[in-house]
Amino acid sequence: MKHHTKRTLLCAGTCLALTATLGACGAGGSQSASDGKSTLNLAFFDGGNGPEPYQEVVAAYKELFPDVEVNLVTSTEIEDEIMPGMKAGRYPDLVQRGLNAKAGLVETMLGDNAIADVTDVLSMQIPGEEVTVGEKLIDGIIGPYTNPNGDDRTFLLPTFYSPAGLVYNKTLLEENGWEVPQTWDEMFELGKKSKEKGISVFTYATSGYFDSLVGALLADAGGEQLFQDVMFYKKDVWKSDEARKVLDTIGKIVSPDYLHPDTLGYANVQDSKKNQQTVLNGDAVFMPNGTWIRNEMKDAPKTENFKWALSPAPGFTPDERYLTVLMDALWTPTQAKNPEEAKRFMAFMYSDKAAEIFAKIGQAQPIKGITDKLEPELAELYGAFDQEGVKIIPGTSFSQNASVEGVSIKDDLYSTIDSIASGKKTVDEWQKKLNDDSNALNEAMPKDQK
Repeated sequence: MKHHTKRTLLCAGTCLALTATLGACGAGGSQSASDGKSTLNLAFFDGGNGPEPYQEVVAAYKELFPDVEVNLVTSTEIEDEIMPGMKAGRYPDLVQRGLNAKAGLVETMLGDNAIADVTDVLSMQIPGEEVTVGEKLIDGIIGPYTNPNGDDRTFLLPTFYSPAGLVYNKTLLEENGWEVPQTWDEMFELGKKSKEKGISVFTYATSGYFDSLVGALLADAGGEQLFQDVMFYKKDVWKSDEARKVLDTIGKIVSPDYLHPDTLGYANVQDSKKNQQTVLNGDAVFMPNGTWIRNEMKDAPKTENFKWALSPAPGFTPDERYLTVLMDALWTPTQAKNPEEAKRFMAFMYSDKAAEIFAKIGQAQPIKGITDKLEPELAELYGAFDQEGVKIIPGTSFSQNASVEGVSIKDDLYSTIDSIASGKKTVDEWQKKLNDDSNALNEAMPKDQK
């Protein structure tokens, strides 16, 4: 959902006034203010909740560290706010913006080695608490997304995590006596039953929403190593039987036997909500999506007693399933003037105080016990993480350490799904294209990362 661009500037060291200019108190100031205080420059993405939550967190940080002057810029288009300054050598100390954003800022900076290693933050004690960041983070959150070079070094610290998988109306299943499918075989069997009642078992908003499923399917088919191999372009990885199983499964679930017939007509940015509405109307059972859909569709009409629910992707066996976790990220530019203060603020972002502030607006920090701070309906959706046999896997975040002109493996992975659904392309063609893309990127990878 696109929000109108908003920009707010906050000089926390001056009574939280919104009166400074970007040049004097913006994302590229000096490390020390004229009075000798340490200065911290923050640039945070505003996902639509406004600057107030960040202002509260800054104020709480100032209570612990009154000698730190904090300059905060928030915007729905944060890249537009900070990129001109960075080109002129004025870098923020700390940025909140994740991978897979439209502007691709994080990907570009990772490719340029312009983001600092913040592994040491994991062992830092959270200000005002007795635990370290690493001890407080939920299990499994540090992985391919946070460590984009495929080693033990962390460059992106996770923030605002959300489960993504299959979203559905719990009441619809209960009224029909249907169980949530634990395996893909059960999913396809349910599709036959639902079709008898005129209900399609599957739809999707746009093909990009398969980001909620693909990583989970890869990890389930070939273990987390397959997911890692795909993200880092291992030679001929898409020729493996396990990768082919993933493509075949997607090809089957988007076939006419299971896909809602209106899906392709609405699978674009302008009309995507119409596909989501089919689930709210009871005309489709499942769609790949995440917790944010509650707010996105809060005013849309729904069937009587509609109840949001979220399930991990079905497994290929009943032994284990994977749930995709989508997240934003905190990071520090290598040219930041005050990286140590930035790291301390990073650690504070995982404090109970900060987590409670964000929980009030439905944003969950990836810390243990966070669901206790969320409203009950949202906490139930996050409860998908706690289901038996469920492991987490990040959304697809391909390595940015290789690029080939004219090759976009992410587009070829997701956009092709529409062509598979329409019958314009076959799974064989899809597999070959992905493997060709991946091998080309493999050749461009640094030798130590192949």
